Amino acid sequence: MESSWLETHWARPFYLAFVSFLTLGLLQAIKLYLRRQQLLRDLRAFPGPSPHWFKGNQQLLQDGGLEKLEDVMEKHPCAFPAWIGPFQAFFYIYDPDYAKTFLNRTDPKSKYLYKFIIPFIGEGLLSLNGPKWFQHRRLITPVFHFNILKSYINVMAQSVNVMLGKWEKICGTQDTPVEVFEDIILMSLDTLMKCTFSRETNCQINSTHDHYVKSISEARKIIISRLCSLFHHDIIFKFSPAGCCSQKISNNLNQYTEQVIQERRKSLKDEKNLENTPKRKYHDFLDVVLSAQAANGDSFSDADLQSEVNTFMVAGQDTVGGGLAWLLYHLAQNPEHQERCREEIRGILGDGSSITWDQLGAMSYTTMCIKESLRLTPTIVSISRELSKPITFPDGRSLPAGITVVLSIWGLHRNPAVWENPKVFDPLRFSQEDSDKRHSHSFLPFSAGPRNCIGQHFAMLELKVAIALILLRFKVTPDPARPPSLSNQIILTSKNGINLYLKKIY
Repeated sequence: MESSWLETHWARPFYLAFVSFLTLGLLQAIKLYLRRQQLLRDLRAFPGPSPHWFKGNQQLLQDGGLEKLEDVMEKHPCAFPAWIGPFQAFFYIYDPDYAKTFLNRTDPKSKYLYKFIIPFIGEGLLSLNGPKWFQHRRLITPVFHFNILKSYINVMAQSVNVMLGKWEKICGTQDTPVEVFEDIILMSLDTLMKCTFSRETNCQINSTHDHYVKSISEARKIIISRLCSLFHHDIIFKFSPAGCCSQKISNNLNQYTEQVIQERRKSLKDEKNLENTPKRKYHDFLDVVLSAQAANGDSFSDADLQSEVNTFMVAGQDTVGGGLAWLLYHLAQNPEHQERCREEIRGILGDGSSITWDQLGAMSYTTMCIKESLRLTPTIVSISRELSKPITFPDGRSLPAGITVVLSIWGLHRNPAVWENPKVFDPLRFSQEDSDKRHSHSFLPFSAGPRNCIGQHFAMLELKVAIALILLRFKVTPDPARPPSLSNQIILTSKNGINLYLKKIY
């Protein structure tokens, strides 16, 4: 029986649509297949671990990946390709000569991580590339001038003392178990709020009522969730529960910074016009950047200013806070080094009632312990770039443009070909004599080259102030029942926190 004209009329568009979708799907499959074949050709000079047919080497990016990386390094010196699913691959390096070649270039940042961060903090130094990055770097550099940093010492000490006051209320003469990571992160945030905005906050005592603090925490969780997923499509994310609240979080962050910026502009105008207006005790991040904006006009917009403020707040909190938490953990595990630091600090600071720039500079052994902790547990475990042109490494092997290269700082710092007994905590590695013998790119907690960490001196200053005041008032010992469980969540953290025993020193 022949089909009626109506049936044929209605069926034809569906057939055409079906064929169109089938054709598009086939073309996409061919495109992905060709991409995979091209990557296989580009990476054939570099053997690596066998990937799963679908997941690739995804296990190297997950929580247990850091320990697995050490096993891979033994089999594949210098570098290896890691597949992220069947059609995307990153190229991991952990050799100092490879790192030097890589970091002396100006390749753009990889979009893989930063496309998840930009919606929350905007485009600042972390994610910018090209001439705009150079312009921002030049304008932001005065924020970290030594004269500015010196004025932050008392601010940092105030925030640390608030945290120590909390610990004193729960600790006595006996060892008391404390999860220190969350307290340290809040202390770091408190410090940044003062150094960035000159804002006194109550975030260390009651952080649940601080919308800005809560928004930063929620943004971090969403970014980590997207990084750990195989499916990163923006449309899928947009209609997910996390995607629905993502815009609200971004608005909260931007509204807060915008409000503070406008209030500061008004305050600076009042200071200029009214002679009796009280002056602030120090110039904060916002003062310096507003001054740079005024000198550069339209080339540095309000959106640029807001992005850089957000970047400083988000990047500074976790990196410095995480670094201090891991430092305490290592000193708890190595009591002889802890006691030597304490003796040095007492000899320089006395009871710690005041701290000066020169005193912090005299803490040579404590500084070596800080560096050794950053070597063993760098808070930033890797950095990535997308090659803008081909690269040839010292051993003659090459990669073409377009490949994403990941410098594994964790792998570099744990590479037995670079460091003797790399898992042992030994601060004397950083004595002047040993440092002179070391490869210039063997220790990179703050990266190196043109895009090194602009805030590294701020970070080291805060670490010194904090560890000095902590060791003067507390003895720390490990909690063997709750060892840390490493988790690579943008920064190096522990899934169960950093649990230590604290004992008040009288």
